[in-house]
Amino acid sequence: MSSLDALAAPARAAAAALAGMPSAPKRDALLVMADALERRSIEIVDANRDDTERADREGVPAAVMDRLLLDEGRIHDTARDVRQVASLPDPVGELIEGRTLPNGLRVEKVRVPLGVVGVIYEGRPNVTVDAACLAVKAGNAVLLRGSRVAVRSNGILVDVLQEAGEEAGLPPGTIQAVPPTRESARDMMRARGLIDLLIPRGGNDLIQTVVRESRVPV
Repeated sequence: MSSLDALAAPARAAAAALAGMPSAPKRDALLVMADALERRSIEIVDANRDDTERADREGVPAAVMDRLLLDEGRIHDTARDVRQVASLPDPVGELIEGRTLPNGLRVEKVRVPLGVVGVIYEGRPNVTVDAACLAVKAGNAVLLRGSRVAVRSNGILVDVLQEAGEEAGLPPGTIQAVPPTRESARDMMRARGLIDLLIPRGGNDLIQTVVRESRVPV
């Protein structure tokens, strides 16, 4: 059994619960998550320091190091962004198009949750928070596969967000980290029926690889 198999069942159960969750609990959970990021900022900075020190020893380019860095200011900005997402209108149930047929039947197209969203991304820990919070807002569970260079940072961020979310009433399995191995990326691209949509976030090489090889809608 792959590591993805162990994450998929909780994610699908969470997605089913989130699909029917009203707007207010999702908004409140996001606000609790934002508070938790600030409250646990020292833990996050410490974990990030492990990543940046290892990356420096490995000779990671300066531009990548800058994207990797999390300090108190960036965590505060990230928490602010989460609060902004919380304040947005709930997309679930939004009417996109509607018309009445000649027989009087009303037909409407409305936005609904996707289910389980997988995200594969590079060394930007802020994407962990962005993707998780947008997924929750839209009523989806999310599987987050970041890069090895940010493994400690992504791990603590997922822990903070999931723990805070569960305290606020989100189902277990809403936000989960996928180990950053080559095999895990391959498994996500082949997880048709487990993942409903796969989103690559990063450079052109990453995006084209996922588009070319994925059996999951991208």
